[in-house]
Amino acid sequence: MMNETEKDLPLRHDLARLDRLLAEIVREQEGEAVYHEMRTIPVEAHDRVGTPELSRRLAELSPAAAAALVRACGFYAQLTNLAEDLHHNRRRRAHRAAGSAPQQGSLALAIQRLKHDAVPFAALVDFFEHAQISPVLTAHPTEVQRQSVLDAHKAIRKFLTKLADPSLGREDREEIEAKLKRVILALWQTSEIRPFKLTVKDEIENGVAYHPTTFFTALPKLYASLEDAISREWGQRLTLPNFFRIGSWIGGDRDGNPFVTADVTLYAAQRQAEVAFAWYGRELDQLYRELSLSARRVKVSEALTALASHSPDHTESRQEEPYRRALATLQARLTATAQALDVPFDGRFANTGATVYHSPTELAHDLQVIADSLCAHGSQTLAAGRLRDVIRAVEVFGFSLMPLDMRQFSGIFETVVAELFSQAGAGDYLAADEAGRQQMLLAELQSPRLLFSPFVDYSEQTSKELALFNAAAQIQTRFGKKALPNCIISNCASASDLLEVALLLKEAGLLRVVDGEPTATVNIIPLFETVADLDASAGVMSELFALPWYRTLLKSRKDTQEVMLGYSDSNKDGGYFTSQWELYQAERRLVKVFDAAGVRMRLFHGRGGSVGRGGGPSYEAIMAQPAGSVAGQIRITEQGEVIGAKYSDPEIGLRNLEALLAATLEASLSTVHDTPPAEEATLGELSQRAFHAYRALVETPGFIQYFLEATPINEIAKLNIGSRPASRKSLTSIKDLRAIPWVFSWAQARVMLPGWYGVGSAVAAYVEEHGDAGRDRLRALYRNSAFFQVALSNMEQVLAKSDLQIAAGYAALVSDQSLAKHIFGLIEAEWRRTRDAFTLITGQADLLADNPSLARSLANRLPFMDALNILQIELIRRLRQTPDAADLLYTAHQTINGIAAGLRNSG
Repeated sequence: MMNETEKDLPLRHDLARLDRLLAEIVREQEGEAVYHEMRTIPVEAHDRVGTPELSRRLAELSPAAAAALVRACGFYAQLTNLAEDLHHNRRRRAHRAAGSAPQQGSLALAIQRLKHDAVPFAALVDFFEHAQISPVLTAHPTEVQRQSVLDAHKAIRKFLTKLADPSLGREDREEIEAKLKRVILALWQTSEIRPFKLTVKDEIENGVAYHPTTFFTALPKLYASLEDAISREWGQRLTLPNFFRIGSWIGGDRDGNPFVTADVTLYAAQRQAEVAFAWYGRELDQLYRELSLSARRVKVSEALTALASHSPDHTESRQEEPYRRALATLQARLTATAQALDVPFDGRFANTGATVYHSPTELAHDLQVIADSLCAHGSQTLAAGRLRDVIRAVEVFGFSLMPLDMRQFSGIFETVVAELFSQAGAGDYLAADEAGRQQMLLAELQSPRLLFSPFVDYSEQTSKELALFNAAAQIQTRFGKKALPNCIISNCASASDLLEVALLLKEAGLLRVVDGEPTATVNIIPLFETVADLDASAGVMSELFALPWYRTLLKSRKDTQEVMLGYSDSNKDGGYFTSQWELYQAERRLVKVFDAAGVRMRLFHGRGGSVGRGGGPSYEAIMAQPAGSVAGQIRITEQGEVIGAKYSDPEIGLRNLEALLAATLEASLSTVHDTPPAEEATLGELSQRAFHAYRALVETPGFIQYFLEATPINEIAKLNIGSRPASRKSLTSIKDLRAIPWVFSWAQARVMLPGWYGVGSAVAAYVEEHGDAGRDRLRALYRNSAFFQVALSNMEQVLAKSDLQIAAGYAALVSDQSLAKHIFGLIEAEWRRTRDAFTLITGQADLLADNPSLARSLANRLPFMDALNILQIELIRRLRQTPDAADLLYTAHQTINGIAAGLRNSG
């Protein structure tokens, strides 16, 4: 068997090749001086060799030389990511080829475990009938890569894959390497920083780009492999319903984003449809080329003959090719459908008078006719290839591609509803208490009249919100009810917050009375974000379920209620450990409320890429959820740079989708043990102590000044990486700051504070109070509690990426150095306490001792990341002296790019 060093040999070869080619390009394009610094500064920066001298040398670099050095270091991080991703793919393929045991988080292992646990086939059938699994793409601004850069990355992966072929001759190898160098050179000469502010339409374009790359092929493969695995293990064939879908917020999420308007939301729906139709058109063209079967060789079904009889393809050469004629019928109908929906589509056989498809189900039916006919004359192999995948793709993506969610701040909904009541002379809504508000809302919800009048001049905000709900109704009319199925209420704090949205849905015709009962075509979803809101969430839902009208409404949503939990604001509000524990506790309380009410719960986890915002491996996170909280229904946000990291490569994308499915299966169908009361008390005590330590820091006088001056938050705010403002209003406290740039800024400064602060104080105080017994209790808790294991594992990764020496360089930027020393002293002391606490509980002397893959990855990239941080500190210092220096800002933005690429999950 190969040892780890031998297994990593291909990776080292790739890294050496990329390093050599990049060095050649830097030398050729930038000269010997920059080349020399590229070769020496990263090593010196990482080894802390004469750091003051190094800073002085960097300060003396010309702007052009500094910019080139920044780009070289950032490029190395990008290229390292690509090489490591390819290596992971190679290792997985090698495992499969060798017949090794399936890896943790794989679908094959999940299926084997369920079979081993004697889960009956009937339980599987029931699970999939009610299951819903959905990663939801969002446009939160930590994705700093341009699409042009992502395209170049795709080409680099392709050429590295070819170069790994041992059968290549010397000439072929040299030719491919020359092509690889040309791609890297073109990338070097491409601006990786957007010179313009992103619009929401740009974000929509970025979001749909992952479908042709990954989702169109990965999801059909996922369904097929799951069906095949179930067939192998249980000996019965199960045709799976379409329970797994990709969702989107992009173009519908207007919380704090004034640029999301009704027109933008309509554009998002149309652009998504355009991508779906284009894919189906290409796939039908490919099937048309492939299925050249002759009527002289095969006997087709009557249904296939009927399809072919409507063909617009009357050329003589097609008269004996029934499948091609049938596919021409499908192509003509698809083109007619796009025209009827006003979706741009360059389809074949236009203006033939073909009948439109009234739903994707009709297109899937016609494709199934082709598949059934192939199977009937012994061509199952043909039916099981591209055709099987296209059928599943049509069923999954439909004509709308992704379900689009709407989201808005609860206070906006409150204001709009209040104005509707006021203008209609129906009462002073804002003056009413919670009970009074519910009474007013329920009365209107059961009344046939509308509050809105076209003869009233409403405020700009109210007009805009009403237009968005009307746009949602238009989208459902054009593309079906599944095209826009959800409305999310940010900062939800009361039952009336949900009833307000119900009223606005009624005003737009999205909630009506059908057969005497209220029926909605949109799910009303509360988002509980702060620690206080999480604590109150079960009470809010219990109060809501006690309303007979609302319980009746839920019948139209299959007696399923979705609840979203916010990881970002709860972290910013209460710190890392308290946020995690409060989320866990909220889920447990919600499970009890939903069980008592007889309502099926679907949790929507608002996780980010960073640990501070709920990030970390999805499989472990789902498996650590409380008993009963998954139950086959789960949605998870995929945000910022995580989308590119997970889904820009189709093989990696498939693995991530598999892990999400595997975890949901196991968490739903395996026995999940709840936290015993004794362990709950320990975790609760740790949470309380961590909360006090965290709040003591952020409430320290001058803390907000420290944050603004000791991180690149102001430079991040000027970076063109999103359409949304960095803060909701002017910054006077961390409450005003969006959670994403809060986490992103600490990551850039290598403090990573939202992913660990408070844990060290909590553990130290606990052990001081409880002595050796308390220490042993924490160690036992780590062995037995999945929640505690995941919390500490994610924290370990953050600690490994942090660097206090570099963080001290950022602290030196603070104008008030007495303030800087005080607050940095608090941070440094807590970091050391947290590091000691991790060692005390886990017994690990070194961080990442049990994660050699991540340790190796960090070792590869840290020298260049450290150099980028030191360069960034110097650039920020210069910028604060000359704030209008556009070239300095541009180069500073390049350091942000490079550090984000090196960290990989910084936002």
